[in-house]
Parts: sequence; structure tokens; C-alpha cells
Amino acid sequence: MADEQEELGRLRDGIDRIDAEVLRLISERARLAHRIGEIKQGVIYRPEREAQILRGIAERNPGPLSGATVQYLFREIMSACLALEQPLAIAYLGPAGTYSESAAKKHFGAAPGFSPCAAIDDVFRAVEAGNADYGVVPVENSSEGAVGRSLDLLLLSPLRICGEVLLPIHHNLMSRATAVAAVKTIYSHAQSLGQCHEWLNRNLPQVPRVAVASNAEAARLAAAEPDSAAIAGEAAASLYDLPILAANIEDDPNNTTRFVVVAHHDAGPSGHDRTSLVCSAQNRPGAVHELLGAFARHGVSMSRFESRPARGLGGSPWEYVFYVDLEGHRLDAPLAAALAELRACAGFVKELGSYPRAAF
Repeated sequence: MADEQEELGRLRDGIDRIDAEVLRLISERARLAHRIGEIKQGVIYRPEREAQILRGIAERNPGPLSGATVQYLFREIMSACLALEQPLAIAYLGPAGTYSESAAKKHFGAAPGFSPCAAIDDVFRAVEAGNADYGVVPVENSSEGAVGRSLDLLLLSPLRICGEVLLPIHHNLMSRATAVAAVKTIYSHAQSLGQCHEWLNRNLPQVPRVAVASNAEAARLAAAEPDSAAIAGEAAASLYDLPILAANIEDDPNNTTRFVVVAHHDAGPSGHDRTSLVCSAQNRPGAVHELLGAFARHGVSMSRFESRPARGLGGSPWEYVFYVDLEGHRLDAPLAAALAELRACAGFVKELGSYPRAAF
């Protein structure tokens, strides 16, 4: 017993020494970051640089912590250091406790100021007006598909995409009710209700489901009604002090929402990039084939090709545009050549931005 206590003491002393050295190094990093902020002018935040750092950390990680864990730790260190250079203001689709807030904090860390907005339109307006430096909005879900309003605003807004966030979505049933069987009403966002459809049919088939503006709003309502429940994330449960009666009730365990970060600029090349654009085909046979051929001829991989009505462009009622995601940066030679061909054959092209693919 005495030997064990001696060993514990030695181990704890070792941890204390390491902690002191870690603190010294973090403080030195913060001083260097502050000096960079004094020297540099203009935009301080560089998404491509942060993506390179986070990928490099995961590649060099010797364990035993997972790559995602060390990326999270360094994300917070970089967030705190960046705040010394340039405090950031981030707008997101609110209210507090939503998945959009979780996505914003995953991308930027906890140090910036975060402003919840009532609608996706308000996020764009906040950044356009200079009331926020960056905005975070959802664009697609792996189960439910595209978020139409975000796509429409990307087409119409002068803002550009400078980053993306992939957020695994885990839905929880939360309530002050004593058990799942005691729940009388379920509140959630319409997409979340759809993503938990099978679980609800199996476990609460007769309980009314009420769609509300956000999952955080659902949690607020459930907190005020003891026999009601909300489907939301852990952040909402914590915010409204709601017990989780059933965790991870989404029908698809790989359920993921993709968010984009919008700003007045896109990002430089990071080596692992994506480029998003909107285009339309000319009204003649083979026009869509021509659009796709430009990418195929230059070996550019396409991860998304989705048509939507051309809202706000003043065309005919049945005019459509294509939202396209491509692998690579617009400054990469193959993609630059493909884009030049695309502009020559398309009816309309708008580049939405080049940006680092989500690092974790």
C-alpha cells in the first residue's frame, strides 16, 4: 500500500511538472499570436492556415488520445490565441442551444462572441452589414437533404463561403416526465422529427408531434410543460436543465449536417479544399453534358450536383440553376482550367467560394 502511494505521488508530481511546461508553452504561443496581430493588417483569421495546423496535429498525434480529441484541444488553444489578435463576432442560426451554435463553436472554438439570429436571412444580413465577421448556416443534412433557404441566399448574397463544418447529429428525447411512456406531446424542428420518424413510430406512435422553429425552442417549451418532451441535442438539454429520457434516437446513426461559414472573402489554398458554385445551362440540347464535361476533361471530382429553381434572378418560372461542389481550390491549375471552360459554355456562373474541407 505504501509503495502504491509513493508511486501515485511520483506520477502526480510528474503531471504537475508537465502541466507547468504546457502552461508555459501555451503562454508563449499566445504572446507570439499577439505579436502577429500587431504586425499584420486586415484579415487576421485564415481558415486555410488553421485547417493545415489541425490536419498536421492529427497526423503527428502519437496517442493515446484520439486525433479528434487533440484537434479539439488545439482548436480551443488557437481560438483563445486568435482572440488576442482579433476578437471575432460570429452570427449563427439561433436561438442558443441549437445545432448551429454547436457547429459554430466546433469551427471557431469558444473564444469569439456568438450572436444567435432568428432566421438564416438574419445571419447573412448581420455579416453583410458588418455586425458580424462570420456567419454559420446549415446547407444540407445527410438524411433530409438540402436546406433550401441557405442555398437561395448563397446565390443572391455577395458573401462567400470560407469554411465548412460537419456536425454529427445525435437527437435526444428530453423531458421532465418520469418516463418515456408518460410523454403527452413532442416538440421539435420538422427536420428532427423526420430524422427520428421510425423511433417515434416504434416507441410513441400515438403521441402528437408538434413542429417548431428550432430544437432549442422545443426544449424551452418542454421545460415549461412537465408532460411534454423535446427532441434536441445535449446543448439544449443542458441549457434548459432537461433530463434525457432516451439518447441517440435518430434513425440513421451516421446522421450529419453540413454547415458553411460565410464572410466577405473566401480562403486561400490549404491542400485539402472544396469549391462551391452555382451555374445554369444554356437552353439547347446537350448543354448540361457540356457543363459536366468541363470537369471530366480536367480530372476534377464533383461531390454535389443539385438543381433548384433560380429564385431572385428574374428569369422564367421554370428556370433552374445547379449547385455544384468540386474537389480542389479555384486557384489549382486543373480546377482553374475547368472553370474557364465552364464560363464559356454555361448560361450563368457564380463562384460561391473555395475553402478548406472540414478537418474534423
